[in-house]
Amino acid sequence: MSTSTKPSTAGSEITKDGEFRRQVSSFRSFVEPAPDAEFPAEAGRYHLYVSYACPWAHRTLIVRKLKGLDSLIGISVVSYLMGPNGWEFSLPDEVPGATLDNANGAKYIREVYFKADPEYSARYTVPLLWDKKKQTIVNNESSEIIRMFNTAFDELLAPEYRGITFYPEELRPQIDKLNEWIYDTVNNGVYKSGFATAQDAYEKNCKALFQSLERIEEILSKNEFLLGQRLTEADLRLFTTILRFDPVYHGHFKCNIKQIATGYPNILRWTREIYQLPGIKETVNMDHIKRHYYMSHTQINPSQVVPLSNGPDLDAPAVKPAARPY
Repeated sequence: MSTSTKPSTAGSEITKDGEFRRQVSSFRSFVEPAPDAEFPAEAGRYHLYVSYACPWAHRTLIVRKLKGLDSLIGISVVSYLMGPNGWEFSLPDEVPGATLDNANGAKYIREVYFKADPEYSARYTVPLLWDKKKQTIVNNESSEIIRMFNTAFDELLAPEYRGITFYPEELRPQIDKLNEWIYDTVNNGVYKSGFATAQDAYEKNCKALFQSLERIEEILSKNEFLLGQRLTEADLRLFTTILRFDPVYHGHFKCNIKQIATGYPNILRWTREIYQLPGIKETVNMDHIKRHYYMSHTQINPSQVVPLSNGPDLDAPAVKPAARPY
């Protein structure tokens, strides 16, 4: 087994010019509905490893919930604190909201990676989709896991969940275009701002981030969701970043030109509307979110003091969708 230890911060992804460049995910197989597929859709076969703190993992929790996959795909939740050995499992009594590893009995996520590949040498990230039958990792790329959850298990779902899609065929070109610039400048843009170690890199990425927020604000001034009255994958991918913006990214990552609560009324309305959809709130753990960023990134916040604010109140006022949004 490899003994390499990846740092708990983004240090290995910072280039000489002070830019943060995210590593590409390593496991990219797919669960498919066909029974003869390499990874066929089966109830109880797959296990999802997540962190409530992580916006990428949060995407998968949301789609798992909205698609009614709770009974088909189990989960294990790591502790909010990422130390020298990466994501760690904890007893719920020690870290409320966390769990032990219910699939492999690992102490750290890194052990699951080494079980799949003893020579693995990249970062130990979540989300991670595990095949309990083949004892290996299927995929650790959030954008692909949510696509699998979107369609691969439909034949196994209760009737009310079959056919629900967040990536409808007629909107795919528009969704893909939105995903491309929102990922680069917003989802990853907050990290490129916060982890920059050079002033020029920080300013470039922070300005690009707020240019995109202005663009999103304009879209949502005309639309209920990013593509009209239909909630899509593009909304869900953006939501997990916006939810964390005021309580974390505004201060911790120095994305402080504006706040969502006071500077973007249409984004705030949209955030509330998604948060208030049935099932979404239970995927949100703000304690894990804040404690992870402020206590794990000691190169940014050496005191590990965690701010009090959770950001804007998302429970009120109530925002009702104009129609069934998905």
